[in-house]
Amino acid sequence: MGPALPQLCPDRHGACSSRLPGKRAWPVPRGPRRGNPPGLPDYWAADTLAELGASVHLAHPLGVKAFEYRRVKNDERDAKDLADLLRMGRLPEAWIAPPPVRELRELVRHRAKLVRIRSLCKAEIHAVLAKCGVQITMTDLFGVAGRELLDQVALPTPYRARIESLRRVMDSLEFEIELFAGLARVRLVADPGYTALQTIPGIGQVLAAVFLAEIGDVHRFTGPDKLASWCGLTPTHHESDTHVHRGRITKQGSRLVRWAAVESVQILPKTTLVGAMRDRVAARRGHNIGVVAAARKQMGYVYYALRDHHVRALQPSHHHPGECGMTAPVAGRRGSSRS
Repeated sequence: MGPALPQLCPDRHGACSSRLPGKRAWPVPRGPRRGNPPGLPDYWAADTLAELGASVHLAHPLGVKAFEYRRVKNDERDAKDLADLLRMGRLPEAWIAPPPVRELRELVRHRAKLVRIRSLCKAEIHAVLAKCGVQITMTDLFGVAGRELLDQVALPTPYRARIESLRRVMDSLEFEIELFAGLARVRLVADPGYTALQTIPGIGQVLAAVFLAEIGDVHRFTGPDKLASWCGLTPTHHESDTHVHRGRITKQGSRLVRWAAVESVQILPKTTLVGAMRDRVAARRGHNIGVVAAARKQMGYVYYALRDHHVRALQPSHHHPGECGMTAPVAGRRGSSRS
């Protein structure tokens, strides 16, 4: 007789109980698991409520996280507390993006996901060559010289088949990446903010589309420091009396915006304002802190490009310290403190 199989049956709460002989049944909730912080609900619910005439308010998960520590937590108590916060004007709300912004985000995020998959394919090809002891002499394995190496290198049949399969997948991904980049470009070609973003050194068509899609309405931020804080590029700040501790950046907000800001300043020449600041801070605090400080300054340029459709700070007559209005301090090392 074979081993006993678990019996799955729904209970009165809509969950499944996994029952094994001699074991206690534990309910297994259905549906996708939420991350930390919990994800925002699907927008279709907000659209449906708005169509029915309701005034929709979206509570920010981090702002109501304290509800988790109550001794009694249920839907009724949560609804009462949220209603009280809304009545007093203290409800921490998240921005509900309009449908055009959501559609643009779908295009931009899907392209970014395809690029990540292509990077995984490249990493697998490197791993197969390393497994076979093939030495790579060129810096770009997927350039002209690298492709010649992949065509001519002698490998056992299974490894050769795997590399060829990955190369075919990469060719397909290249087509899809260009397709979705073109779809996003068609939507943004007449947007003045899209054109203004591309005047910032280090930002091209791809990164400009990322900033526009993820930030959305820039007027919901009162200044560039608020935008930098929203995308998680400001350091944590703990202050008590005269003791101040600043740690690593918060990394809250859109990961894609944070990546785009860092990517845009990585290879800027030192002749640019942001590049000079990056090297100056890096000489004192290290390369990573210099890059993050430069990315935070870059977000100031992004803010004014989206708000004013031009960046006066980049004009020669406006080159002076603090041109972006950024007052956030440089992120310190772990354990650093000031008193």
